Amino acid sequence: MSLRFQADADLNPAIGIGLRRREPSIDFRAAAGVMPDGAPDLDVLREAAEAGRVLVSRDIGTMPGHFADFIRQQESPGLLLIPSQRPIGNVIEGLLLVWMIWTEEELLNQARWLP
Repeated sequence: MSLRFQADADLNPAIGIGLRRREPSIDFRAAAGVMPDGAPDLDVLREAAEAGRVLVSRDIGTMPGHFADFIRQQESPGLLLIPSQRPIGNVIEGLLLVWMIWTEEELLNQARWLP
């Protein structure tokens, strides 16, 4: 089974649009309608985990610490962190690369930087 992604509310919606344009079969769920703006990190992590999705976030300040706390209590499909200065095109290519080569087992309970 391929990785499934969940965008955090801080992620530019153009990333999901561009990613699906590049690879229509990728399962990338936007935050709109799922992740309310300002939702606490633990709620965001819980929603992504319950849906079986790797969370994709630009929140490199607080999300890694909350993720560490979260995985002490329950499993997570993983967390992909993206530096905010990374151009959208590079983010799209990085997510596509992750989707093509990483397995669910490689990301389980792991916080990783987007390549």
